[in-house]
Amino acid sequence: MVKLSSAAERLQGQEMFQMLEKANELEKQGKSVIHFELGDPDFDTPRTIVNAAHDSLNKGDTHYTSSKGLLELRVAAAVSTEKGRRKFKPELNQLLITPGANIQIYYAMKCCVNPGEDVIVPDPGFASYFSIANLLGINSIHVPLKEENEFRLNPEDVRKMITDKTKMIIMNSPSNPTGSVMKEEEIKEIYNIAKEKDIYLLSDEIYTRLLYEDSETKFFSPGSIDHCKERTIIVNGFSKAYAMTGWRLGVITAPKELIEKMGLLLETINSCVSPFIQKAGLEALTGSQEVVKNMVREYARRRDVLVDGLNSIPEISCVKPKGAFYAFPNITKTGMNSREFTDFMLNEAGVSLSPGPVFGNHGEGYVRLSYANSIENIEVGIERMKYALKERGIKKQDG
Repeated sequence: MVKLSSAAERLQGQEMFQMLEKANELEKQGKSVIHFELGDPDFDTPRTIVNAAHDSLNKGDTHYTSSKGLLELRVAAAVSTEKGRRKFKPELNQLLITPGANIQIYYAMKCCVNPGEDVIVPDPGFASYFSIANLLGINSIHVPLKEENEFRLNPEDVRKMITDKTKMIIMNSPSNPTGSVMKEEEIKEIYNIAKEKDIYLLSDEIYTRLLYEDSETKFFSPGSIDHCKERTIIVNGFSKAYAMTGWRLGVITAPKELIEKMGLLLETINSCVSPFIQKAGLEALTGSQEVVKNMVREYARRRDVLVDGLNSIPEISCVKPKGAFYAFPNITKTGMNSREFTDFMLNEAGVSLSPGPVFGNHGEGYVRLSYANSIENIEVGIERMKYALKERGIKKQDG
């Protein structure tokens, strides 16, 4: 057999999708499964956004367009950045329209970090940070996020990991998989570390709009410090806030010299983003935001039901998340490790979860649940988990 490249051998993918496959197989066999494994909103994309794409298709917007993205969408993104929570207006040459936000992490690492150099990543953190670094031959240096610190990235822990090989720090607030939200002073300190060491700071802000009103911690972006002109890279997209995961549309903000190179990389690999999809994004940014606010209010209700339910199970404890749509409960009292627990819940309870180590070694002892699901399903899932653990306890006593 012809040998594959070393890069191909390093490919890892995302285990959450593999968990979904297992759950789907059980469903094909007739088993009822409650899905908590993927971070995919269960809401439909707002009709106004769908109509904008439909109108664009009918007008014939089906050809190549600028690899940088439609001018009107970049203008709207700049205005949204200024009027939103970041309070600065990037220049148009600091913005690049991309096929989703996930690939922005790849673009940034590829253009900023050489093979053999280091990237600081939160652990537990989004699995793609590790997978992309591994693919590119970059060392991912894991900074543990601790439950006692509500899973926030600690600046002093980051500082301890910095070496001469460090080229980038990645932070994510609100966080996947924990739902944690960093404090403004913590973010400023991490920015200061990046500035002191003259390295890039990649801020993954895909869950910016999914921040709950009852949270005392307010959203803050390091882009507000240097306006993304020096070292801050803001990863963002439409998937989570607008229920547009399948559309694959994002906007990255960064220093113009970096955007120029990432634009060439996009041009080389993807050519451009479909114009009718960009027109949908334009409607998302310029249309009414009430639908987003309604979704966030519903997520808050679901979060409360899920977290209260998890904490009602004697063997499980869960910190209340302040953003995103994930809960990251501690399951160590069950006596199972994370993968044993997820397999047990899938096979015995019909509840599909993501094991904590998917998000880094420090995720061991935890599992992730996405509450992008109905309250009815959340309640059913909790009861199934509770019953399965109770039955397991009875069997152990009888055994």
